[in-house]
Amino acid sequence: MTETLPITINVNTDLLDKFSKLKSVSNKLEAQFNFQTLTANWYGDEEDILIIHLCLETPASFNQRQEEFDQLSLSDVSVSHFSDDVISCFNKGEQQLLCVIAITTSELELLTLQPRLLTGFIQAKLHKVLNLIAQQQSLASI
Repeated sequence: MTETLPITINVNTDLLDKFSKLKSVSNKLEAQFNFQTLTANWYGDEEDILIIHLCLETPASFNQRQEEFDQLSLSDVSVSHFSDDVISCFNKGEQQLLCVIAITTSELELLTLQPRLLTGFIQAKLHKVLNLIAQQQSLASI
């Protein structure tokens, strides 16, 4: 029996092709962030657990996802633009939040030139996004 964790990280295949370590980095961060949010008491009510899907995207795939979000019916979901490179879509009825995060062109260039920065950069970017979600959902920061 496999139980899904509240926070999942999905990585665009173009990013996985460009950065071979990214899959292992995202798996490690997924475990780390689930633990940190558990200790911050994000899941106090087991009947009302927020499910968060974080999606790392290229600039092109981010723009495509943004267009899809713009087509959604606002009665079903609320869309928040945290920044130019982070959009979230929250379905209150299902307690699910989809957050699309772009690795911008300049960030891609930097990570290509300095691959050793990948782990720390992705960790910092996702950590910041999770704290934006915490603020939006009235949860403790991690």
